Amino acid sequence: MSDIEIARNATIKPISEIAERLNIPNQAMIPFGHDKAKINLDWLEKQPAKDNAKLILVTAINPTPAGEGKTTTSVGLGDGINRIGKKSIICLREPSLGPCFGMKGGAAGGGYAQVVPMEDINLHFTGDFHAITSAHNLLSAMIDNHIYWGNELDIDTRRIVWRRVLDMNDRALRQNTVSLGGVANGFPRESGFDITVASEIMAILCLASDLEDLQERLGNIIIGYRRDKSAIYCRDIKADGAMTVLLKAALQPNLVQTLESNPAFIHGGPFANIAHGCNSVIATKAALKLADYVVTEAGFGADLGAEKFFNIKCRKANLQPACVVLVATVRALKMNGGVSKEALGDENLDAIQKGSENLLRHIENLHKFGVPAIVAINHFVTDTPAEIERVKQITKIAGVEAIECRHWADGSKGTEELAKKVVDICDNGQANFTPLYPDSMSLLDKITTIATQIYRADNVVVDKKIQDQLVEWEAAGYGDLPVCMAKTQYSFSADPSLRGAPINHSLPIREVRLSAGAGFIVAVCGDIMTMPGLPRRPAAEMIGISDAGEVEGLF
Repeated sequence: MSDIEIARNATIKPISEIAERLNIPNQAMIPFGHDKAKINLDWLEKQPAKDNAKLILVTAINPTPAGEGKTTTSVGLGDGINRIGKKSIICLREPSLGPCFGMKGGAAGGGYAQVVPMEDINLHFTGDFHAITSAHNLLSAMIDNHIYWGNELDIDTRRIVWRRVLDMNDRALRQNTVSLGGVANGFPRESGFDITVASEIMAILCLASDLEDLQERLGNIIIGYRRDKSAIYCRDIKADGAMTVLLKAALQPNLVQTLESNPAFIHGGPFANIAHGCNSVIATKAALKLADYVVTEAGFGADLGAEKFFNIKCRKANLQPACVVLVATVRALKMNGGVSKEALGDENLDAIQKGSENLLRHIENLHKFGVPAIVAINHFVTDTPAEIERVKQITKIAGVEAIECRHWADGSKGTEELAKKVVDICDNGQANFTPLYPDSMSLLDKITTIATQIYRADNVVVDKKIQDQLVEWEAAGYGDLPVCMAKTQYSFSADPSLRGAPINHSLPIREVRLSAGAGFIVAVCGDIMTMPGLPRRPAAEMIGISDAGEVEGLF
């Protein structure tokens, strides 16, 4: 059966029963139908912290068309930990409509390791992304309105940095001109759109600790500059209060369940290639209060998602991860080893050996953060015993154990061994988490540190204009911020065609952006776009309503 058929045939328990297992009272729930609910922030804030709760990160090798299954493994591991008698909650990001209708598809897991209701989660869910889009574009409208009515703040229209957003892949909107059509429509200027998951408001929602912190961060957003280059903030436009109102409900974490009726928080959804790639701090901390083991994920490969999880989310939220699970597949390793997608079903130990360079580099990088790692081999039906054994031998030499996982086909039964190993690692207290760089390091040195130590670039190409911009931000008091790299997910380099573990490459920095509200600097590398385009044959072509009135083609 397909993922959507498996999800549709599942017996979904009332969300009140899932909440009851976490001792969440009915008055702390805001139900969205019978199968999903938001949890009241006031109630969550009153719950005591658990000193011994363990945070587990699931990350992966660089993504390939062969598939890795990071979200599926996160769900399978969470179910597995519950299966062995421990109390676990899964914390995931919300899917974006852009990739759902584009190339990647949904992000609710797969097979018998899914979160449900799958269709709702992959589509409108509880409306969080719509709220973020509305809040973002309200600020855009108020900026242009301020200019129209006399520009009291003396905004330099050439230096407005706040673009609009849309939760859809649409390359035609990347660059455009607004306010055309005459005097009644305002003053024409060049602008553009990003996808909602790249919005600074998405990052703010995911990093905010409460409603007060949310409004303060929104007020700190820099929307543009005057002719003297002094910054103009969202609070100067007086938009932060109304934006907070739009985001009040969205700030509350969403509770759903897995196919095995285990609890899952799904909240926030920044991409890891163009944003910081982690679910909300509020959901993660809530889970750490309500369970003993919290399984969360970070987007794409460990060079992006895990790096930002450690250097941005854990640093800013004072989180202490206990274990990292690095997901790999035999198919993806063979593709990294040069095998075409059509030949991935053939046994090829040599290709696995060559492609394991990517896996080993991620292992080396994770060790730099002081968090113990274990490899999860996400099983595909074409995998042979010899191929699985070869992967285990390769990781063993690197000092890391690899466990074969069959959660797609068998649910929690297929991750029981992994769950036991992960719990052992967490309970043995082997973690000594340390970010890759200190706050005091210069912004350019932070970019260079990530490029050389994580991407293994020989050098970083940064023109003088960008270097001067970084120095200006440091002088303005932003030098202690971490860096969020916007880079292709397909390679350690900025060239998506360079698979494996490339060396002798340069990392070109095209532009830098200051996200003062979120609290990081964005460095845009190479040709990466903050508004993706649709592929030649988007997934939307296959999605529709069946004769029975059910959604089909969603995956």
